[in-house]
Amino acid sequence: MDARGEVVVVTEDVQVVAKPRRRTYTAEYKRRILKEADACTAPGDGAIGALLRREGLYSSLLVEWRRARGRGELAALAPKKRGRKPTPSDPRERKISELERQLAQMTGRAERAEVLVDAQKNLAALLGRPGVTAL
Repeated sequence: MDARGEVVVVTEDVQVVAKPRRRTYTAEYKRRILKEADACTAPGDGAIGALLRREGLYSSLLVEWRRARGRGELAALAPKKRGRKPTPSDPRERKISELERQLAQMTGRAERAEVLVDAQKNLAALLGRPGVTAL
């Protein structure tokens, strides 16, 4: 209530939080952080920890980037595309799978037709039709 006796309704602005995205780092950024981390020579002064806190990084990233740099993989410092690697589609493989599908379909139809013919022969034999033998 305010000074005049009126009820004041306070509404909060509710926002939907966006889905978090995985952070990616450029090769230049990784090189700069590695250079700053290498400049921190004293292990006990906490300079590397301060650097990581300032940048919002984990020490495991620093270790991973150092290993990649040590192997000489400059391309490894660039962000990698996540997910399954695309498989090159071979037109022969596509044709083979199509033919296998058709073969399975035709085999099923042939089996159903044989069962139907056998049933017709048995029915004809039961009804006494001449010239038909039952199995």
